[in-house]
Amino acid sequence: MPRSTAASIDLEALKRNYRTAADRAGSAKAMAVVKADGYGHGIAQVASALADVAPRYAVACIEEALAIRAAGLVQPVVLLQGVHARGDLADCECSNFEPVLHNEKQLEWLEQGDDMPWFWLKVNTGMNRLGFWPDDLQAVMARVEKAGAGSRLLGFVSHFACADDTSSTMTAAQTAVFETATSAWPGVMKSLGNSAAHFISGQPLFDWSRPGIMLYGGSPVVGKTGPELGLEPVMSLEAPLITTRVVRAGEAVGYGRAWVAERDTRMGMVAIGYADGYPRHAGTGTPAAIDSQRIRLIGRVSMDMLAVDLSNAPDASEGDRVELWGKTVGVDEVAACAGTISYELLTGITNRVPRIYI
Repeated sequence: MPRSTAASIDLEALKRNYRTAADRAGSAKAMAVVKADGYGHGIAQVASALADVAPRYAVACIEEALAIRAAGLVQPVVLLQGVHARGDLADCECSNFEPVLHNEKQLEWLEQGDDMPWFWLKVNTGMNRLGFWPDDLQAVMARVEKAGAGSRLLGFVSHFACADDTSSTMTAAQTAVFETATSAWPGVMKSLGNSAAHFISGQPLFDWSRPGIMLYGGSPVVGKTGPELGLEPVMSLEAPLITTRVVRAGEAVGYGRAWVAERDTRMGMVAIGYADGYPRHAGTGTPAAIDSQRIRLIGRVSMDMLAVDLSNAPDASEGDRVELWGKTVGVDEVAACAGTISYELLTGITNRVPRIYI
């Protein structure tokens, strides 16, 4: 019999989070970002659950888009990294994928080929990862028109660097650059807003917003948790308590003697570790829960196990379910303890952990 470590995925909570994003987007439409295997939740199941509410999906690359088609879904799929080979343009055309073209090579492929999928152009407004410089956009558009691809251009895209930080002036600066750079083509759609932008008062989201982490209940805003923003946790990561014992005062638990008991302490071992994707750097004090009662981790996370202090759960016994994150313990809390963000935790859960869909 396999161990009962599992990630339960609440698809109704996912849909409610999408509706929250759509409501906060105002007049803009919201394309559901389901890249990275649906942020670790399962791309086919996530996309299928959103099929009756999301008019468009966004992924990173063509293999993710193909997974959506394999699930039988027909909505347009935006490829945020564009295409990685010239032949991918033909696949995009026949499969209704919409690549975001962002560099010279991709533009050359568009000019050279007869395959003309619907596409977007990315503008570098200051994040300096991908995109054409604003000053070059007139020349890029001239080449698009000369190639006969102007009628296939759907819109302009950019991406915020600091929208998670409400005190930053960068978001307003990028918005201004984007508006100026694209102003010569008022009839072309625009997409700029990530999850965090949905929570910035007065922030323009143009024609299409791109909610990602907020769909899964994680916070896109520094200093806030998902529930504080009105978002529901979608993934509940749970594992069984496999043994308990009393550690005497002065004794240690686990590798490196990283935690030493100051008093006699009842502790338990939980069947999950960093090989499952639980963060190794989540140390002593990281919250967990048993029967909605919050407890804490102690010592180092091992490959297959971690230790918890059962002082707050005196009736806990072998076989009880331990919530590592979910409805009692927020994934953002665990991420903060591990020195990372919820994005990394959710996408990092490995295939060793089965997903159970509610």
